[in-house]
Amino acid sequence: MAGDMLGLRPRLADAGIELSGHYVAETAWNFRGGERRDVTETGEFGLGLRFDMQRIAGTDGSLQAAITYRHGPQLDAKAGLGTLQEVQEIYGRGRTWRLTQFWYEQRFANGALAVKAGRTAPSEDFSAFSCTFQNLSFCGSQPGNIVTDYWYNWPVSQWGLRLRAAHRGAYAQIGIYEENPRNLDKNFTIGRFKGATGALIPVEFGLTRGGDGGPVGSYKIGGWVSTADAPDLFLDVDGEPAILTGRAALQRGSAHGVWLAVDQQVSGRSARGASISGVSVFFNALAADRRTSRIDNQIVAGLFLRDPLPGVAGDIVGFAVARTHVNNRLERSDRLTGGPSRGAEYAFELFYGFRPVGWLDLRPNVQWIHHPGGRRDARAVGVAGLKAVLRL
Repeated sequence: MAGDMLGLRPRLADAGIELSGHYVAETAWNFRGGERRDVTETGEFGLGLRFDMQRIAGTDGSLQAAITYRHGPQLDAKAGLGTLQEVQEIYGRGRTWRLTQFWYEQRFANGALAVKAGRTAPSEDFSAFSCTFQNLSFCGSQPGNIVTDYWYNWPVSQWGLRLRAAHRGAYAQIGIYEENPRNLDKNFTIGRFKGATGALIPVEFGLTRGGDGGPVGSYKIGGWVSTADAPDLFLDVDGEPAILTGRAALQRGSAHGVWLAVDQQVSGRSARGASISGVSVFFNALAADRRTSRIDNQIVAGLFLRDPLPGVAGDIVGFAVARTHVNNRLERSDRLTGGPSRGAEYAFELFYGFRPVGWLDLRPNVQWIHHPGGRRDARAVGVAGLKAVLRL
């Protein structure tokens, strides 16, 4: 949208400095379900700088900095939708300015080895997935949407270190990230130096195939361990149902989980390792620690159809379905107190995206949530939305 900024942007690029910016706006209206009808718009503004240290200092590295600001109300809360996953993924983690990125990555042996450290988020590197859809079920790193009490996705950053080794399309990586609830505080800071409760340690193994012309694919498997104490969902300190005794919950000394992600192009063309036309399918699955996680598993599947209409720039069709399951141990507590029965929430989204001008993507969408909140007695929710992405 800002173009070359009177020649400033290309001059910065020649010097090894890349300036980026975005504004993402998501509008949603529930035409069915919830406690009341409402419409909301929520969004995120972000600015970033990337320094190419090869050009600046002759070393194969990158320095990345970014700030973000989120604003606006959430339809799930205003309309009382009662969903497990938000219908506006851009909402979350507070309406505040944040230092979302401030990290340095150094690469060795032509990129075969890489070390990244600083203020970052595990979602940048582990279980990473696009945010083309508007429903949170289909956006971003899956663990950060499920175990939200200790895995923080964008825009929250924490102190972290990631080591990565790659060879001929295969890679292995491990990270360690500070677990600190103070990172969720709604005030701008460079970083927290007190208040850590443990460490999040994810690992991932992956393989990418294809390149220019032919079909491309990505296959990932990974898992994590959290070393912070976490309360048991069902048991108290004496091993009895806490919901009945009223005693403090049993504290578990760790939490864990695993994920699997597959993304495969099945038709069309590709360029620079990415699909640019035809059909691509994806499948994401996650299982979280049943002792401590309110949601213990999620399965997501969908497809993208890129360039369906000749002559329409940047057009894409997306369809996906997700099953998000409430932990059975939590449902046991519900039964003991006569609460509503909960199982799985089923979310569906269909969108069509296009690019009317080079700096703007528009994606009108329709969402349908069956058994919102996993409640079998809850009325289905229907949402009409519009996701707009502006690039500066």
